[in-house]
Amino acid sequence: MPLDASLTFLGAAEQVTGSCYLLKLQDKHILLDCGMTQGENQITEWNKFRFAFRPKDIDYVILSHAHIDHSGLLPLLVAKGFQGKIYCTQGTALLLGVLLKDSVHLYLKDLEWQNKQLARQGKKLLDPVMAVQDVEQVLDYCHPVGYKQKVTVCEGLELEFLDAGHILGSAIVQLSVKQGKAMRQLVFSGDLGNPATVLMPDPSPVKTADLVLMESTYGDRNHQPLQNTLEEFANALDEAHKAGGNVFIPAFALGRSQEILYYLGLLYHQGRLKQKMVVLDSPMAIEITKIYSELMAEFDRKDTKVLHGYGARDLQSFLPILRLASSMEESMAMNRISGGAIVIAGSGMCNGGRIVHHLKHNLWKSSNHLIFVGFQAKGTLGRRLVDGEKRVKLFGQNVAVKATIHTIGGFSAHAGQDELLGWARMIGGQPRFYLVHGEPNAQLALQSRMLEYGLHCQIAEKGQQIKL
Repeated sequence: MPLDASLTFLGAAEQVTGSCYLLKLQDKHILLDCGMTQGENQITEWNKFRFAFRPKDIDYVILSHAHIDHSGLLPLLVAKGFQGKIYCTQGTALLLGVLLKDSVHLYLKDLEWQNKQLARQGKKLLDPVMAVQDVEQVLDYCHPVGYKQKVTVCEGLELEFLDAGHILGSAIVQLSVKQGKAMRQLVFSGDLGNPATVLMPDPSPVKTADLVLMESTYGDRNHQPLQNTLEEFANALDEAHKAGGNVFIPAFALGRSQEILYYLGLLYHQGRLKQKMVVLDSPMAIEITKIYSELMAEFDRKDTKVLHGYGARDLQSFLPILRLASSMEESMAMNRISGGAIVIAGSGMCNGGRIVHHLKHNLWKSSNHLIFVGFQAKGTLGRRLVDGEKRVKLFGQNVAVKATIHTIGGFSAHAGQDELLGWARMIGGQPRFYLVHGEPNAQLALQSRMLEYGLHCQIAEKGQQIKL
C-alpha cells in the first residue's frame, strides 16, 4: 500500500533565504533545511518567531549545507523541543559548530544590548530563546553521511547526498520515497555551485527524478566570464589605491571569504595588487579558512595545483600580506589606518557583524571603496547600499554614503541561468520542477526558459502543500 506523503513549502519560497520544507511521510515529519531569513531576524524577530509546526514533532532534519540561511534556525528548533536526527555531509557537520556558535553568540550579545536599553526605559526585559548549549545539542544530533552513500532515514525513505559544488560540504539531497512496490525520487538541489568559481568541484548530475526542488537565485541572468570578473575586481582595487583610501569587502565567512583570498593571492603573485595589507577581519572566517587549509586536498585539483605552483601550502601562505584580525581590538585598529588596506569582514549582506562597524567609521569618506562580491537580499543593508541609498542609519546614527560602491556579481557561488538549465535538462524521467530560493523576477525568467525546453515547472508558493 502506498505511503501517504506530502511536501509543504515553509521558507525560501518566492524569496532567496530562509530555506525550510516539511516532508510528511505517514507519521514521520522530516525537515529539508532549517534556515534563517536574512535581513529580518533581529532580536525582537527572534523572540517573536514561531515555527509553522511543533518542533518536538519533527523526527529528522536533512541539511543541504551549512550556510545560515539553510541551517541557522537549528539551535532554536532544539530549544523549542526537537530531539531527532540531523543528516548532513561530513563537511557540513564540521562547519556547523563554527557558524551556529557565532550566530547564537551574536544573538545573545545583541539581546544583552537591547535589554540595557529596555531597562533604562523601565520596560520588561526579553528572555533569551536559545543558548550556546543548544548548538552543542545540534552537533550531538548530527549524523554525517558521505557523498554517494545511501542511508535509510526511516521506513520508506532512503537518502543520498551528491556534491552541489557550492561550498565545503554542500549537497544535492536525493530522497527515494517508497510508494507501494515503486520508488518515487524527490530531489532538492540545495544551492547549486557556479562551475567557474574556485576550490569547489562542479555540481553533480542527477540521473533521474520525479519531483525536483530547484534553486533559482540567478534564474534571470548569467554570470560574466570569470576573467572579466577578475579584471573588474582588479580595476576596482586599482581605483581605490589611486584614491588613497581603504577597501572594504563584505563577505560571508564561509566560502566567499576563502574565494576572495584566493583571487587576491593570484593578483598578488601577478604583481597587480597595489595595496600593502589584506586583513581577514572575522574570527569565524579565520577558523573556517583553517578548516579549508586542512581539507585542501579534497577540493578542485586545478585550483590546488595553482597554489602548489607558487609554493603555497594553503590560502594563508598564498597571500603573504594577509593579516588575521581575531580580536575586537585588532578589528578596531583597522579604522585608524588611513589608506592602503583591504579589509574583508562579515556579514556578507551587511546585516550584522564587524563590517557594520567599519561602515560606520568609513562609509562617509569619499576616498574609501566598498566592494560587494555577492548577492544582496531584499531587506538587508547591503541591498540598500547597492540600490543607491545616500544616507543610512548605523547604531542609531545617520551616516552619509560617500564611499565608492562597486557591485561585482561574477564571483557568485551560485549557478547562473544557463548552468541551472543545463543541470535540470540532464535529469532523466519526467520530473516536476518547483522553483525555490529566488526572487519573483528571477523565478519567472527561469520558469519561462524551462517551459521552452518542455520541462514541467512551477514556482513554489509559501505555505503551498503538494502530494508526492
